[in-house]
Amino acid sequence: MTKPLASRLALVTGASRGIGHATARALARAGAHIIAVARTQGGLEELDDAIRADGGTATLVPLDMTDHDGIARLGAALNERHGKLDILIGNAGLAGTSSPLGHTDPKYWDAVMAVNTTANFQLIRCMEPLLQNSDAGRAVFITSGIAHKANAYMGPYAASKAALDALVRVWANEIATTPMRANLFSPGPIRTRMRAIVMPGEDPLMLETPEQVAEFIVPMCAPSWTENGRLFDYPSKTLLSFRSPLA
Repeated sequence: MTKPLASRLALVTGASRGIGHATARALARAGAHIIAVARTQGGLEELDDAIRADGGTATLVPLDMTDHDGIARLGAALNERHGKLDILIGNAGLAGTSSPLGHTDPKYWDAVMAVNTTANFQLIRCMEPLLQNSDAGRAVFITSGIAHKANAYMGPYAASKAALDALVRVWANEIATTPMRANLFSPGPIRTRMRAIVMPGEDPLMLETPEQVAEFIVPMCAPSWTENGRLFDYPSKTLLSFRSPLA
């Protein structure tokens, strides 16, 4: 039986743990070859072991997402080796510190924006030509409800995700007449290390798992997915339009 993503190439950032790890495994089980990107070599090797145990394949890329030249080099390498990219998962994220805006150190602001927003901008710049070479390029970026709830003490994270939302919406408008599609996915409270750092008093066993989330991301990566510039809100299991209609 042919797998739904057989012969497709999927790049997943932040793939060493959490939602990225689970999504990489789910995409591999669906038949995609995974380009797994993360800072930690050990985490990538654990992912590779898991993907191989599932019968899949992966290429490991140790890369810090703040290395924007490194992202460009990765795009060039993928072009030379594969000539295309079918799936892009922009998952890597940084929560930063929880503090009033007036007490936020600019270096923490810069760090969060660099990973959550600027790195994804660079991914779009460097991977768009490869996605255009696919018959059905699909991009999904992991956002957060905090971007619009504007929770107190979460300024850098909220601002970075709001900027990401706008970035993806703009890109979706730009590619609307092409076979490509770009969308956002908001997982809500999920049992991840980042969540545990931000909400240390929360019982993680009361939260859903990254594996549950990943099963909803995979269909958004298939050639049959036609929605563009939309937000999938996992807590409500709803595909949402933005307040400002897309052109």
